[in-house]
Amino acid sequence: MDNKEQAAEILLSLSPLEVGGLKDGINFFRNKSSGKNYILYKDKNHLRACKNMCKHQGGLFIKDIEDLDGRSVRCTKHNWKLDVSTMKYINPPGSFCQDELVIEMDENNGLLLIELNPPNPWDADPHPPKDLAFGEVQITYLTHACMDLKLGDKKMIFDPWLTGPAFARGWWLLHEPPSDWLERLCQADLIYISHMHSDHLSYPTLKRLADRRPNIPIYVGNTERPVFWNLKQSGVALTNIHVVPFGTWQKVDRNLRFMILMDGVHPEMDTCIIVEYKGHKILNTVDCTRPNGGRLPEKVDLMMSDFAGGASGFPMTFSGGKFTEEWKAQFIKTERKKLLNYKAQLVKDLQPRIYCPFAGYFVESHPSDKYIKETNTKNDPNELNNLIKKISNVSTWTPQPGAVLDLGRMLKDPTDSKSIINPPSGTKIYKDSWDFAPYLQTLNDTIEDEIFLHSSWIKEYFTWAGFKNYNLVIRMIETDEDFNTLPTGYNYLVDFLDLSFPAERPSRNHPYEEIRSRVGVIRHVVKHGLLWDDLYIGFQTRLQRDPDIYHHLFWNHFQIKLPLTPPNWKSFLMQQG
Repeated sequence: MDNKEQAAEILLSLSPLEVGGLKDGINFFRNKSSGKNYILYKDKNHLRACKNMCKHQGGLFIKDIEDLDGRSVRCTKHNWKLDVSTMKYINPPGSFCQDELVIEMDENNGLLLIELNPPNPWDADPHPPKDLAFGEVQITYLTHACMDLKLGDKKMIFDPWLTGPAFARGWWLLHEPPSDWLERLCQADLIYISHMHSDHLSYPTLKRLADRRPNIPIYVGNTERPVFWNLKQSGVALTNIHVVPFGTWQKVDRNLRFMILMDGVHPEMDTCIIVEYKGHKILNTVDCTRPNGGRLPEKVDLMMSDFAGGASGFPMTFSGGKFTEEWKAQFIKTERKKLLNYKAQLVKDLQPRIYCPFAGYFVESHPSDKYIKETNTKNDPNELNNLIKKISNVSTWTPQPGAVLDLGRMLKDPTDSKSIINPPSGTKIYKDSWDFAPYLQTLNDTIEDEIFLHSSWIKEYFTWAGFKNYNLVIRMIETDEDFNTLPTGYNYLVDFLDLSFPAERPSRNHPYEEIRSRVGVIRHVVKHGLLWDDLYIGFQTRLQRDPDIYHHLFWNHFQIKLPLTPPNWKSFLMQQG
């Protein structure tokens, strides 16, 4: 380890009252205890923030009286001007961008300004790039977010999901992985798994690997909820998992090192990675929404990121109120376009030599999920790459399973036809059959479990879950395959204000959600103490809410913060006699 672990530092905190008093446009703040100054820019509900310090020679910014729009500030030293709405300097034009601070809202609507320290940890111990021989660095796309990297005489694999479903039974592989995928996994020197979602941490895939090579080195970031929190219960016998601190170089050999970075500033689950070989950087931001708090290395040799959208139950699984088919279709169209433009702009700003869209190649292929498959449209990687070509001179790669990118060739001559070798013509690119039966059987086996003969499992489960003192009432309804109420299933209320289970909704004013879930999936999740991502991201529920408010604390708890060990059903059954 060459450098110190990265940490999140709070620079300024504002009370809910101060947040309520923010005016549209520019707001100046001073942290009285540190003496440091900050600028917050508010545009309707959108906030941006930076240090009140000019990048030129550290001068203090004040209001720019010539600016009638109220968007720019002027440095008291040399009259440099900064447009705070874009964080770009306008005098001198095209000179710098101001580094942004991360803004976090707390549970009471207070606000924190946060900086990751060190902000650019990859600058520690720089290695100047050396020439690469043809064939020395090769990147092979396997499927979804899984890449096979040949780096000199070492092999590294990202996020192997190569068989089985993800999110209970909601996601299946779009691409047919190369037939030798298991051999490739077994031959790897190390594997990086970015986070605990099952399209990245695939226990069906890792079981096949562990049966052959249980001691393969696997690296994960030091997230708040451990990536492998469920390893013991999964029955997958991996014995060589390394949890590494954020923002530190991990040396593999004299030419190869890597660094895992956190997403945003609260490292609950997502991470991304920089791999460096002979000074050449490969940046994989995976699913991160704000990797490293928005600070990323520029001009890397290869950047890969997600692009597709559609990794959420919202809005397809919602009904009632505004959630008409027309509204949902328009929302999805707008959101996908916003994501496409955001990714293209990010690539333009970071200027990698090569960009590859990945980690979005999944399909809702089970026949019962036909509605989701038809409505949950995803971005087209070629459309994104065409947009990038239009606004920048970055080379792009739309990967096919088994395709190989030769980094040395591509860097020397992006037009060299041998720099990307696609699979031979006739190779199967898209899957057309999936082995649904064994995975659905595992879920449906839970339906008859002895636990569910006793209605007191409901209190046992929600007490174990530990979410309460929150004004929300939910109705949980077990359903058949098509989300029709199951006459033999459970249908009950949970009042999270006092964690009670009333027969009728309480008379006080309360928000309400109705959650209908396929019986096999909800019982599997309950029995094994799994996170509700399987239900929500896996499209295994149908939801209505009144009023139409997203209850972040509730969903965040059930998607990230459930206890690390499952409910003690053995003890529960003994108590039932």
